[in-house]
Amino acid sequence: MGEIILVTGGARSGKSVVAEERAKSFAGRPVYIATSEPYDDEMRDRVAAHIDRRGDDWETVEEPLALAKALDETDGAGARLVDCLTIWLANFMLAEKPWEPEVETLLEALKRQKSPVVLVTNEVGMSIVPENALARAFRDAQGSLNQKVAEVAGEVTLVVCGQPLRIK
Repeated sequence: MGEIILVTGGARSGKSVVAEERAKSFAGRPVYIATSEPYDDEMRDRVAAHIDRRGDDWETVEEPLALAKALDETDGAGARLVDCLTIWLANFMLAEKPWEPEVETLLEALKRQKSPVVLVTNEVGMSIVPENALARAFRDAQGSLNQKVAEVAGEVTLVVCGQPLRIK
């Protein structure tokens, strides 16, 4: 199994930059697997900022749902950076598609990868309990997803204020 690295933190904590640097530390041209679907101008601006920051050194694959397939299809080249698991999970929940089987499919795919995989995710459970059922379900699902990916990861880094703290 290739190296599996999970980078987590709060919103705007600097986790994507930390993950990009980690992915670039491996040999080969890195592959950026984007899970977002920019539906509005604000999200398009965020995506554009990520693209500008990365520059032309990356291959980009856009895949909002079939993450295991994208990993399998890009295995054997450079490191892959998945940004991010939080948006990936939200894509399933907002489409009212079952996410649990997809998590198991992802975990199996991670275990068979030869090239490194760096995954970005948000830590969403460190605040108040949300007032609505969908937000609570999302928070719980994200916590479950993060725990399962952290279990198969050989390295887990928490990013706070742009500073990485390796916790596994």
